[in-house]
Amino acid sequence: MNRLYLIFAGLFEIGWPLGLKLSQTSQNKLFWIIVAALSMGLSGVFLWLAQKTIPMGTAYAVWTGIGAVGAFVTGIIIFKDPSSFIRILSVVLIIAGVVGLKLSH
Repeated sequence: MNRLYLIFAGLFEIGWPLGLKLSQTSQNKLFWIIVAALSMGLSGVFLWLAQKTIPMGTAYAVWTGIGAVGAFVTGIIIFKDPSSFIRILSVVLIIAGVVGLKLSH
């Protein structure tokens, strides 16, 4: 169950930068800021739950990894952020690091 909490924490970690970005491009700024704040809070709660059995360093790395990769992919898909070879390679290295930590657990 704690792994599921960690996945939810990571998904909500994607939600807050998305909410902040949408607050900059939308007429409904307050709504998206509230979405961002709720995402931050829920991300923290789910990380807290996950850390009951998952080591803190591993949980934190997976949490930030899901958030970073998810925000990166979301930026490319929704906001047409640049997707150069170096940027993609860097994200692959983040994924490799998270997988390595998970395998060592």
